[in-house]
Amino acid sequence: MAENGEEKLLAMARHIAKTLGHNDNMADDILQIFSNFDGRFSREKLASDDERTRSCAALELSLKSLDRQISQYVATDHPIWSDSADSAAFLDSIDELIVTIRDWTPMADDKSVSVCLTGAEDLMQHAMFRLEDEFRSLVERGAESRELTRAFRGESNGALSFDSGDDDEEEEEVIGDGEEHQIPVAQPIGDYDIVIDALPSGTINDLHEIAKRMVAAGFGKECSHVYSSCRREFLEESLSRLGLQKLSIEEVQKTPWQDLEDEIERWIKSANVALRILFPSERRLCDRIFYGLSSAADLSFMEVCRGSTIQILNFADAVAIGSRSPERLFRILDVFETLRDLMPEFESVFSDQYCLFLRNEAITIWKRLGEAIRGIFMELENLISRDPAKTPVPGGGLHPITRYVMNYLRAACRSRQILEQVFEDSAAVSHQPKVDDRSSSMSVQMAWIMELLESNLEAKSKIYRDSALCYVFMMNNGRYIVQKAKDSELGLLLGDDWIRKHTAKVRQYHVNYQRSSWNKVLGVLKLDSGSLAPSAAVKSMKEKLKLFNIYFDEICKTQSNWVVFDDQLRGDLIISLVKILLPAYQSFIGRFPNVPEIGRHDKYIKYATEDVEAKINDLFRGSRGSAGAGGGRK
Repeated sequence: MAENGEEKLLAMARHIAKTLGHNDNMADDILQIFSNFDGRFSREKLASDDERTRSCAALELSLKSLDRQISQYVATDHPIWSDSADSAAFLDSIDELIVTIRDWTPMADDKSVSVCLTGAEDLMQHAMFRLEDEFRSLVERGAESRELTRAFRGESNGALSFDSGDDDEEEEEVIGDGEEHQIPVAQPIGDYDIVIDALPSGTINDLHEIAKRMVAAGFGKECSHVYSSCRREFLEESLSRLGLQKLSIEEVQKTPWQDLEDEIERWIKSANVALRILFPSERRLCDRIFYGLSSAADLSFMEVCRGSTIQILNFADAVAIGSRSPERLFRILDVFETLRDLMPEFESVFSDQYCLFLRNEAITIWKRLGEAIRGIFMELENLISRDPAKTPVPGGGLHPITRYVMNYLRAACRSRQILEQVFEDSAAVSHQPKVDDRSSSMSVQMAWIMELLESNLEAKSKIYRDSALCYVFMMNNGRYIVQKAKDSELGLLLGDDWIRKHTAKVRQYHVNYQRSSWNKVLGVLKLDSGSLAPSAAVKSMKEKLKLFNIYFDEICKTQSNWVVFDDQLRGDLIISLVKILLPAYQSFIGRFPNVPEIGRHDKYIKYATEDVEAKINDLFRGSRGSAGAGGGRK
């Protein structure tokens, strides 16, 4: 009922306008007055049936003309963009179709207009399908003509590689807009400040014109999809040629470590090229093709780079969640450092809303690598603590765990800056207080590992039944620890006080060794008081000399097989023994000529002072077996 009433009202308004209007212009003015007075009297609704009929006829005629023009291009077998005149005419027809649909859409309530618009939409869809094909063809042909893979040193087929040779050959890399301009770039690539134009400038302009039409027609996502499918394949092929394999996280974790080390080396190079050259170049290409169409540019770029970026990040993630074995530290540090250094590139290249998840994933995996590094140090602590005190090192020499831990820490501390960042981040997250303002989290970590090592060595020293050998063992290992710490990043972290304290410990082991080993020898060389009767004194001197010979022979025989790995330490030990033993021995045997009751004293004196010194000089040389087992220093 309401619709019938409105139709009657509109019919009356049209009748008034036609009756009062002496010509078409006056009638139009009257209709405009009605339209301004009430929204129900819009110009379209008040239009006469004749006018509507004429307008629909004009629309149909226009669409038929556009159908003929567009269909001939849609149906053609040869590429439209092979002829500039054809491509311009095709785009003009599409522009006209877009305008027609846009202008007539407000009148779609009219059934005849709606039918025409439905046909126009079908025609537009066919035109867009053909534009997609032309777009794809332009991207593929443009990439082939550009020979992008020649931007890197490769084989004759253009395979990407990193040749580290020192030859003087140069490869040509195309940079800039001119198709014919080729700038030689020396190899191998050491500077990542390179932008690659993957397509000729003319092709980019053609693609931009197509993209504008597809977005205007509501086919922006389809345009992004066809673009990304072509460029994504190029990126994946580039990474493959750089040596980066498509491995799942499970496959990475099952790869033998020696093979994985090679994969990490290739990953580092691939990640640098991708983030510093390939992705920025793709970003630039997207921005040029989709200029003025920021949303389409961002979406296209994300779809192009998503697969390759995830491939790069998944490899790093697999390394991060893999084994915590200590020997993996140095390669994981390389991966951590690479991601850290590439964070500015992740921030700048993936700055739009579509790529936010890639940027966040990179940060998450980078932090996970830091956790892996801290986990490796925890595993090192466990390795030290669990190392059993079962079999003693022959001759009290250097224990393998001492050599391993000290060389490991020295090597690790060459990456001090990275490790300090890792441990500081951990302390910040866990809110761990510092021991004092001068201590970094890493220095605390190193000091703790050293403490664990010392405790382990003390437990191992107790295996020796001879207390003197126990002190030689501690002296050897303590000396090695101090020498390895001094003049290195490890020593700087531990600090001068730590070095002085442990140097003093080594000296104390030295003193303890002398006491436990030589005090009884020195004891028999002490002269008795003059209160003894001559016969008793003679007997005592003979007994003491006999004991000295026994003790001295026994010690020399035993300790000549002991090991002191450090030449300076051995020299200090020999000098100190000579200083305490020779004066006492000389004084003792010097009394014999003054005791006539002894008679021929040379038959009691087994060693001259020179012989004693010579025997002392032969101490701590170790057997070949013991030197090889624990005495050699590396």
